[in-house]
Parts: sequence; structure tokens; C-alpha cells
Amino acid sequence: MHSPKPSRRRKSALTVCGVAALVVAAPLLTGCGNDAHPGAAAVLGGERISMGQLQAKVNEVREAQRAAPRSEQMIKQSGRLTRATLNGLIHDRIVKHAAKEAGISVTRREVGEARRQLEKQAGGAKQLEAALLQQQAIAPGEIDARLRMQLALDKIAKAEGIDPRSPQANAQLNEKLGETSRAMKISVSPRYGKWDAKQSTLGSEKEPWLRDLSGRQADQRQQPAQ
Repeated sequence: MHSPKPSRRRKSALTVCGVAALVVAAPLLTGCGNDAHPGAAAVLGGERISMGQLQAKVNEVREAQRAAPRSEQMIKQSGRLTRATLNGLIHDRIVKHAAKEAGISVTRREVGEARRQLEKQAGGAKQLEAALLQQQAIAPGEIDARLRMQLALDKIAKAEGIDPRSPQANAQLNEKLGETSRAMKISVSPRYGKWDAKQSTLGSEKEPWLRDLSGRQADQRQQPAQ
């Protein structure tokens, strides 16, 4: 006894279901091939840096640059700003994680004192803002956050017995923070490159951990940004 042939209506239903399954599967396959974290610029230890967060930081710098004298030259010098900004955001989270593990904290008072000292060295608040924007693409609103990270790095270096004034300081810190970086299992959206756990950097965006934020010429602890 032969089974009854599926009706034309049933055939249509099966076809529709098959197409629907393919449509659902396609984005999953695409996601696996191109971006494991849709909507995220990077993921670090389960913490996301969203595309929106990254773009907001980039826009803040660009707006400050456009309002500054010689804006065109400044913008041209920071051409790969998005990638460099993401590299900086990742570094910030690595430092926070390392500081937390070491029981290190930075107070508002410490940040305020460091900023006042730098403003004095630079010749005033506006001069410091202008210098950091031009030389390191740091928006005025981000100075305190960058200072907090640098102070945390100083404390981490001290805890590890690293002399921040020595030529080997950045290499030694890179080795230490590289361990933290690997433990955080950092994943970056392919559109921005690939995270190099060994060098603790995003592709070729090499940035020294210890930097001089005074806006003046480099001293012994400063290495030129690449």
C-alpha cells in the first residue's frame, strides 16, 4: 500500500519552512566567518566595547580637533584615529583589570593633584589641553581618565619593582600586562584588525604604556608613539 502523495498545499508549506531555515542559518554562518561579536568593537573577559562607545570617543576627539587652530593638519596627523582609539580603550581595561588584581586603586585626589602639576608644567589648563590634543589625540574631557590610567600604571610598575624612568620600563610592563591580556581572552572585530596578545597591541598600533602627559618634550620615561 503506497503512502498518499503530499498535497500541493503541503509541498508549499515544506518549501516555505525549508527557505525559512536557510534564512535563519545564513546570519549565523556569516557571523562565524566575519564577526564573532556583532555590534561590539571588542570583547575583553566578557566585557564589551560597543561600536557606539568607540565612535563616541572618536567623535569627541574629532570635534575638539575641528575647533582647534590648524585643525586640518591635526586631523591629518591622526588619520587612523578609530583604530588607535580602540587600542587605547583596550589598554585602559587591561590596566584596570591588572590594578584590581593587584589591589591597586587611584583616588580622585591623586588625579586632581597630578592634573594641577601637569597644567603648571604646560603653562596652564588650556595649554595642557591643546598639547595633549595635538600630540596624543586626547580630547579635553578624557584627560582625567588618561591620568587615572597612567597613575595606575605607575603603581603597578612600583609593585612589580619596575623603574618607570628606565629604558626597559615599557618592555617590562608589556610582559606583565601581556599576561593579563592573555587571561582576558581579548577578541576584536576583524574590521579593526587582530589583537596581538604577545605585544599587547592592536595590529601595528603600538603605544607605550608609560607616557609623559605634560605636553612637553619626552623625558627618560617617554618613548615616541608609533
